[in-house]
Amino acid sequence: MLIETTSPLAHAVVEAIRTGHVAALQDLLTAHPGLATARVGNLKTARTLLHLATDWPGHLPDGPLTVATLVTAGADVNARFTGAHRETPLHWAASCDDVRVLDALLDLGADIEADGGVIGDGTPLADAVAFGQWTCARRLVERGARTTLWQAAALGETDRVAACFASDADPPGAEEITAALWCACHGGQHDMADYLLRRGGYLNWIGYDRLTALDAARREGHDTLAGWLREQGAKSAEELL
Repeated sequence: MLIETTSPLAHAVVEAIRTGHVAALQDLLTAHPGLATARVGNLKTARTLLHLATDWPGHLPDGPLTVATLVTAGADVNARFTGAHRETPLHWAASCDDVRVLDALLDLGADIEADGGVIGDGTPLADAVAFGQWTCARRLVERGARTTLWQAAALGETDRVAACFASDADPPGAEEITAALWCACHGGQHDMADYLLRRGGYLNWIGYDRLTALDAARREGHDTLAGWLREQGAKSAEELL
């Protein structure tokens, strides 16, 4: 079922979800068979009701109960967004740092390793780390999410980073180490940044968002780290361009 955004039914279901009016949502689900699996939008861009419940900025009233109500009614916890990417509701909860809804989705069977994210077609963890949604990022790791080198570096996961370098079969290359160094600075991980710098990371790479590692640390308010980076010769993108 595809529901046009401007339709009365769309307005009613969006209102019920956004206000946490679970009783009203249940009435709508009962009155409209198939609503739990419906999408709101058009043929090019459409969200499931679970995507509505996890959309930015998240943290909706009674979000976990709303999610449980929808899944009980038949909503697919791993449904994909229709549009420019294929993110699941778990991607969206992670991107909002909505840990209560993230836990609810995982408890209901959401795939913690689902691909399709806006960050490199990656997992919910990739979104959470890239967008600095640290509570959800750490919860995903606690609940078993796998990490890449850059994700582990941003989170300061020393053992996971060391394991990447311990592999003789596929050791990280210079570009991967540099990206991980940038991400460590994005995450405010001083010791990790030092480790990756000594491992050969290039300090003045202009990376994501056209920022250097120094810029990334400053943007996130990691002033002590930024000062240390300066001492190591770090520059801002503005100085390099």
